[in-house]
Amino acid sequence: MADDDKKGAVEEVKCPKCVCVEGAPAWMTTFADLVTLLLTFFVLLLSMANMEEVKFAEASASIRSAFGAHSLPAPSKFSIPIIPSPPISKFSPIQNEMSSKVYKRIQSQLKSDNIPEDVELIKKEDDTIILRIKDSVLFKKGTATVSPSAYPTLRNLADIIRPLPMRLRIEGHTDNTPVSKRKIGNWNLSVDRAVSVMRFFKRSDLLPLDRMSAIGYGADRPIVPNTNEKNMAKNRRVDFVLRTNNTIGISPRGTKAGELPL
Repeated sequence: MADDDKKGAVEEVKCPKCVCVEGAPAWMTTFADLVTLLLTFFVLLLSMANMEEVKFAEASASIRSAFGAHSLPAPSKFSIPIIPSPPISKFSPIQNEMSSKVYKRIQSQLKSDNIPEDVELIKKEDDTIILRIKDSVLFKKGTATVSPSAYPTLRNLADIIRPLPMRLRIEGHTDNTPVSKRKIGNWNLSVDRAVSVMRFFKRSDLLPLDRMSAIGYGADRPIVPNTNEKNMAKNRRVDFVLRTNNTIGISPRGTKAGELPL
């Protein structure tokens, strides 16, 4: 009986009820505030990732204001001084500097090689360099076929031009005297002479065709007035015009590499 009374007494003992406080715990509120502040901080860092000076100044001012630092007012605008650009020139200084070096190099090679004094070296104000040869050095009077005596001169000129990063335009010129024993005029003669020189360079494998062009001006571009025989001899010439090459390796449309456009 005594044991039964003890078991009944044990069964009657119950755990006290827990008293639950209404609302979230205090630690959860503090933790939520901390997470929110961290999220806001990283969002600010992300917004300043591109490091734009205007946005950076505004964001830093906002942060200072949030922490109670009002000593410096937040700048409303960020002005960048504008420096006027130099005037645009048709010919860049780099090209002019390079053409000056090329001019000195050609000048020294003309002096060292066996090239006639009739070859004149000229440098223009832009990046153009001209090798001027009298017609009597390259052709017989009234003809457009390159004289065999001119082969060494043309080969030496090709050796000078070949390593240069410049393109070549061969220009034929005449005086205003009518061509005798020919049905064509001075303009046709100047074109034939320019093409004849270009053909010699190509067939002798001295220069690639895609670096050259040929043109004739006849008597339309004299360097001196055709008033006497001396001036006429100066105007009868072939100009090898060299200019900075930006299109080496680009063949004219419709022309295959190594093929004469004739």
